[in-house]
Formats: sequence, structure tokens, C-alpha cells
Amino acid sequence: MQTPAGRECPHYYADFNRHTRDVEECRLAKTNPDSEPWHPKDCLKCPVPDIVLANASRDTYLVLTIRTSLFGISRRVEVEAICLKTGEKVDPYIGCPDEHPGLEIFRQALDGDDD
Repeated sequence: MQTPAGRECPHYYADFNRHTRDVEECRLAKTNPDSEPWHPKDCLKCPVPDIVLANASRDTYLVLTIRTSLFGISRRVEVEAICLKTGEKVDPYIGCPDEHPGLEIFRQALDGDDD
């Protein structure tokens, strides 16, 4: 679904067709009790749509946390990724390392480890 920022995000949900109540939410932010409440303006700074485009791994679990500054003036959107296979934190844009066997070969080529 398209976010208020104009990008596609599978975790954003909106329903404005009901007569009783409009619903607009980030379902990823709802899963983290340590996060501040979500506001539609948070979509402007959110990296999740870019992460979803870069990493289609089903074994990567995203944790979104919204934090405010000391006096609540500014808001930050932070995303961590956890590999469900290993339970370790991974780069959200790459995902679980087992799913990219060519990634290590590519890194070695960049480092210039020619023997």
C-alpha cells in the first residue's frame, strides 16, 4: 500500500472507506512496545520501503523503533534486522548471509584478495 510519503510499503495499512472510523497505521511499528507511537509523518524518514526493495528475504525479521529527542522536538525512525535462521542481527539491506552465496565472492573481489 502507498504510504503518506508516496512510497509502497507492505507494513503500512490505511482504510478510509469505513463510515465509523478511519484507520491508518504502521503494522511494523505496532509490534515493538519500545517504540513511540507512530504518526503518518514518520513515513517521510522511514527506510523500510527501500529495505523491502533491496532485500526480499523471508527469513529477515525487521524491528522498527521510533525514538524522540530529549524534549520531543525531533523523531527518528530506526530499523534493525534479525536473521530468523541464526538469530543474529544482520544488515537490513542484505538480510541473512546464507541466502547470498555470491556475496562473499563479490566482497573478496572488491578487497582485491587475488592469490
